[in-house]
Amino acid sequence: MNSGKKSTGRPTHWDEGGRPRMVDVSGKESTVREAAAVGKILISKETLELVRSGRTPKGEIFTVAQVAGIQAAKRTAELIPMCHQLPLTHCAIDFRLEEDGVAVETAVRTRDRTGAGMEALTGTAAALLTIYDMLKAVDKRMVITEIELIRKSGGKSGDWKK
Repeated sequence: MNSGKKSTGRPTHWDEGGRPRMVDVSGKESTVREAAAVGKILISKETLELVRSGRTPKGEIFTVAQVAGIQAAKRTAELIPMCHQLPLTHCAIDFRLEEDGVAVETAVRTRDRTGAGMEALTGTAAALLTIYDMLKAVDKRMVITEIELIRKSGGKSGDWKK
């Protein structure tokens, strides 16, 4: 998998002594940066019918999953060791019922020196995990899948869309 960027030959997250490090972004310009990620949870038809009817054992699942995803996006740097702590200025999580499950999309925005892709991915993952937690009493065979970045903008590398 090639990102299109040229490699300098030395990994960016390792110092000259071979120790892990956070990349220094202090010389970069702060710009508005946005990112969006999607993911899906595959759910049985019976469980999906419970979701549609609002009769799940643990109650309404989407509000809880939305709050969990937003909280996780805001705290990404606490989960992913080399991520910079970003002050998110916006985070929205949307759900779409599909024939075989639920799709989740997380969109985030910040004004900072590094992008927000990891925050969008983390928000999506946490929302999906929360849906799993809320439904596991009735369906342990659910599968979380297809978590991926779909767009980003801002910064020196510019805009990207899948």
